Amino acid sequence: MRTPHPDRRALLGALCAAAAVSPAGSAGAQSDKPLRLGFSMARTGMLANATPSQMNTYELWREQVNARGGMDVAGVKRKVEFVIYDDQSKPEQAVRIYEKLITDDKVDLLLAPWGTPFHIAIAPVLEKFKFPLVGNTAASVSLRQVKPGYIWFPTSAIPDRIGVELTAFLKEQKVRSVAVLANVLPFTKEIKNYLEPELRKAGIDIKLSSEYPPDIKDLTAVLTQVKAANVDAVLALAYPGDSVLYAKQAKELGLNSPFQFVAIGPSDAFFPKAVGAASADGVVTIAHWSPRPEWPGSQAFYDAYVKKFGEDPDYLNSALAWMSLEILESAVAKHGLDKEKIREAIAKNTFDTINGKVRFDGVQNAITPTAFVQYQKGKLQIVWPASIATGKYEPKKGW
Repeated sequence: MRTPHPDRRALLGALCAAAAVSPAGSAGAQSDKPLRLGFSMARTGMLANATPSQMNTYELWREQVNARGGMDVAGVKRKVEFVIYDDQSKPEQAVRIYEKLITDDKVDLLLAPWGTPFHIAIAPVLEKFKFPLVGNTAASVSLRQVKPGYIWFPTSAIPDRIGVELTAFLKEQKVRSVAVLANVLPFTKEIKNYLEPELRKAGIDIKLSSEYPPDIKDLTAVLTQVKAANVDAVLALAYPGDSVLYAKQAKELGLNSPFQFVAIGPSDAFFPKAVGAASADGVVTIAHWSPRPEWPGSQAFYDAYVKKFGEDPDYLNSALAWMSLEILESAVAKHGLDKEKIREAIAKNTFDTINGKVRFDGVQNAITPTAFVQYQKGKLQIVWPASIATGKYEPKKGW
């Protein structure tokens, strides 16, 4: 069934502007005119619990930029305002919102929504209006099918690369047998489809392979089978909600395989709060960032986030959101609001970010390595690959 097109009142009702928008036609110097950045965010619906770390990062950046006098627009500082709509966790709603942001709201710049389906859905809108956007929380091999030009994806956590790198990591740890559990949502299902062939090529025995629905409430049956299989590693390809379910029920059942990989969720501060710090310790997850002296600004970002929100940033999504802002800010400082010059700068230049240097090959980050982090004494450390590691992998010692 098609979702009805929202009327203007419905959209305006979902608006969550971070500051009042200046009246149209108000007089004043350009430096006094706010810079309006628009985006949608899942504030309601199935994905609403996944978006706070991205939204927090946007808010922290806005606060810091405005404290410096505003965003540098080709040498002119302009205070930043957000124009935000709730996309209700529906990609088709995001499409309508981004078109409205461009045509009706006439925002100066765009920021990314949360999640791969939303990035892919709005890509044709960006192409149609030739409006550049640096993505962040999107990862899929299908990103490579997006027409290059007006959207870019900084992450290196792409499923086919995850399959290769996780298998190499497991081999280094002398893992001989695994159980693979996968939520059937697109990203985790895609990881499974690329991971299992790599495991077989490496001679790693897949003793159990199972899938489950997104709304699962009990994993006891399949985890009982995992325990009976007595594997070296459990690879739980989970989303945030079921990552907690997995950890809690693995503890209840005494599922003590020494290598515990949980795909999405543990990189966010909610995970150790939900399962307990002791249970989180030793869990490996997807992320390619951690504060490192070699990455300028990474420690400052971490410290500022913790100070403002009282918890760690998401080592995947918060870092990606901040990287996307750094890249956009750099391009706008040089080229102002000329969309074609911004597009050309992002497409061709190399950028310094809190995750190291980023350069795009088409739509995808061509530099950042695919990596994994592990909770160690309450902190996430990069443990793969060795080239960017901040800690050494340690087998998990129970829950």
